[in-house]
Amino acid sequence: MSGQNVNVCDIGEDVKNVLKKFRFQKHNSNSALILKVNREKQALEVDKELESVELEELQDILPSHQPRFIIYSYKMEHNDGRTSFPMCFIFYTPRDAHMELQVMYAGTQRALAAAVGAPRLLEVREIDELTSDWLNEKLNR
Repeated sequence: MSGQNVNVCDIGEDVKNVLKKFRFQKHNSNSALILKVNREKQALEVDKELESVELEELQDILPSHQPRFIIYSYKMEHNDGRTSFPMCFIFYTPRDAHMELQVMYAGTQRALAAAVGAPRLLEVREIDELTSDWLNEKLNR
């Protein structure tokens, strides 16, 4: 496989609209938007949209052998009593995922990050690392 052959998946208007809606929605609980790559169409698709979902619950929802992009609106309680909802862009890529899929996801992550407007990408390799403690640690850096 040559380096110039990076498959960047298409991010269609429908997905962009869902992203935009998710981004500007007033969330009052932890919400997740899970996106997946459709290998045949080489396009990004919405897998699931979840309201009031803890990161730990996603461990049961996400497939164990396939990568996913997770846009997560996280209710963060600050020490001074304020609450904010940072938008987290999480790239879940299990070690045993199909190589071609990993490449497609990796090729698409930058375009998606731009579409999401997420400041940074958090990467997870093991499903059980996906916890509130992990996220808090990442966000407080």
